[in-house]
Amino acid sequence: MKMSIADDAEVLGLDGCAVRNVDAGRVSAARERLISAEEADELAACFRLLGDPKRVRILYVLLEAGELCVCDIAAAAEVSETTVSQAMRLLRTAGIVRNRRDGRMIYYRLDDAHVRLLLDVSKEHVVHEGVVER
Repeated sequence: MKMSIADDAEVLGLDGCAVRNVDAGRVSAARERLISAEEADELAACFRLLGDPKRVRILYVLLEAGELCVCDIAAAAEVSETTVSQAMRLLRTAGIVRNRRDGRMIYYRLDDAHVRLLLDVSKEHVVHEGVVER
């Protein structure tokens, strides 16, 4: 018995097109606006950095508190200073946080409004989806 693509999708529980009918105009328009492979790589790397719960908590500490030193970030996020230092190194290299030296102290803050927006929107998405309560 030969199965159609629709039967395969139904049997396997996969999403797919019941009838393959490519809309060339919409596909072409989407490709024109599609990000480059390099941009996709950079964006994926950014999301990998956000894939660690400790780093996410650290970023939200900075979102709420503004500029803090490593020991203050560690205390607020309830992680070790070593964890914060390692995270700051990665996040600074990625352009997500900035640092400022004041004598022997180094203070960190979110790099710009784009990072703040990303964190705000991400949190709203999680709350909206009902994963966590406010």
